[in-house]
This record gives sequence, C-alpha cells and structure tokens, in this order.
Amino acid sequence: MGTVTRGTTNPNRLRRMDRWIAAVHGAELRRASAPVAVDLGYGAAPWTAVELLARLRAAAPRTRVVGVEIEPDRVAAARPYEREGLAFRHGGFEVPVPGRPALIRAANVLRQYDEAQVAAVWERLCARLAPAGDGSRGGLLVEGTCDEIGRRHVWVALGPEGPRTVTFATRLGSLERPSDLAERLPKALIHRNVPGEPVHAFLRDFDRAWAAAAPYASYGTRQRWLRAVGDLTADWPVTDRPARWRQGEVTVAWEALAPRG
Repeated sequence: MGTVTRGTTNPNRLRRMDRWIAAVHGAELRRASAPVAVDLGYGAAPWTAVELLARLRAAAPRTRVVGVEIEPDRVAAARPYEREGLAFRHGGFEVPVPGRPALIRAANVLRQYDEAQVAAVWERLCARLAPAGDGSRGGLLVEGTCDEIGRRHVWVALGPEGPRTVTFATRLGSLERPSDLAERLPKALIHRNVPGEPVHAFLRDFDRAWAAAAPYASYGTRQRWLRAVGDLTADWPVTDRPARWRQGEVTVAWEALAPRG
C-alpha cells in the first residue's frame, strides 16, 4: 500500500531523528514487553534500519527493528543484513508486522505525495501503533524530511490520537538563519510556509529572535541558538528544554503550527 520512493539514502542520514526518538521515546520502549520499531520505506540500502537498531538498543536493549519496503528488490538486497533483532519485510502503509509497533519511523517517504494524501496516511499509520493505556502514551509515529546528509531535518511526531509536536533539528554550523529549515518541512507543512499560515509566522519569529541574538554569536553558534529559542518560548509553545536545544533542536506543539483550513 503506497508508492515506490526514489530510495535515496546515506549512512548516518537520520542520526538527528534517531537521537531524538531515543531520548523522548526511550522510556516507552523500555516499558513495552516486546518493543518493535518499524523503519518504513528505508530505501535502496538498509543503512537507516541497521543504525536505528543500534541507537534504540542503547536506550531500550530489547527493541527489535523491522525494515519495511514496498520495492521487493530492495527487500531482497537487505536480507543479508538481517541479524538478531533486525528483519526486513515487503510492504507499505499497511505495516506488515505482527501486533502493534511501539514506533514507526517514516523519513523522506511522504515527500513525493500530494498534501491532500497526508492525513489519510497518518491516520492509517497511527491506527497501527500500540495503544495508550496503563501509564503509557502508546506508540509513536515520526514522519519528516531531511537533506541528503542529515544536516537539516523537520519531523512531526504523532501518537495513536494524532499529531503531537513538530521538531526542527539542524547542524548549527551549517545554519545561516532558522528559516533555512523551511525547505525540509514535511509534506503537511511545506506548502503552508506562506503569509497567514502559522508555520510561516513561526519561522518569521524565529528569524527575528535569531537576529536579536546575534551578539551571542561571539560565544558560538550554539549559544546564539539557545538564546533565540529561549526568546521564542515567550510566544510559542516550545515543549522541550535547553538540554535538547543544545543539540540544535526545538520542538513545538503541533496545534500551534497546524495548517489553517
């Protein structure tokens, strides 16, 4: 169920997303009795699934990863990399794994789809997540877009109930201004970066905060980023703390950036 992607991938491309997942969702993975994470649409080579296993197991050692690809030849090419805790399956948005995954990561998958198709895909994938209950918020869907070597990345995190947050992540040394991240907005937001839409207002305010924080650049780009994000919290519902900001990240509640109309 779905369309074959270009399959472009590179080792370490999804490191920022993986680190964030391990940090914010690691506790949920540890609580799960048999946590399964799905790398949906891993592409022409299996590197992202191999790396996801290593990074998640550092936070939750019992995690198993299943790479799912809609192109059979890509699955066949990945099979030699199977090992304990890592498997590859042919499939798409139906997510052909037993049970309900604790995590579905879909990076650079929806980029080629129409914006009108995104909501239905999100709904289908969220329905496959482990449900909330007994102190658990349930599984997590992380869907977003990054550049070819993973310097700039924006993703939406969704639970069984729907969208929760939007995270902007970057290699700070590559950044001229925060709005440079606009070209990596996920499909649900990239066409909404126009006046009158919340995501456009957020990036405008972020650029203004970045400009106002210019004196902090003498202490390094990280200090400038920390100051700019701190100023953003006065007007925007930033949901994370300085420990994540120091990684070149900022996470905002979905409701604040959701498209109008």
